[in-house]
Amino acid sequence: MSKLTKSYKAGLLRDLGDPSEAAEYLNAALEDGNQDVFLLALRDVAEARGMTNLARDASLNRENMYKLLSDKGNPKLSSLSAILNQLGLKLAIKIKKMHPDPSYRERES
Repeated sequence: MSKLTKSYKAGLLRDLGDPSEAAEYLNAALEDGNQDVFLLALRDVAEARGMTNLARDASLNRENMYKLLSDKGNPKLSSLSAILNQLGLKLAIKIKKMHPDPSYRERES
């Protein structure tokens, strides 16, 4: 059983070395809406790129970075941006597709 797990993790980390794959993986985690899921996905991407070098390049302490990216982590936007920047990624805001609210149109008039 552990052999399958190692094989899966190794394949995942290999795939996440590609910035396009990493971006899609992180976006999928964000769509879950759970911060813990996103942070663990970001940790996978960070591990794929090399946690020690990434922490150094982002001017973060390696141990603190592990804590930030744990399911109990709560990174500041500046830390998150520094990590993503070193990964060649960035945060973006999109309009959420919502059902039209008829009362909103009435207020605009």
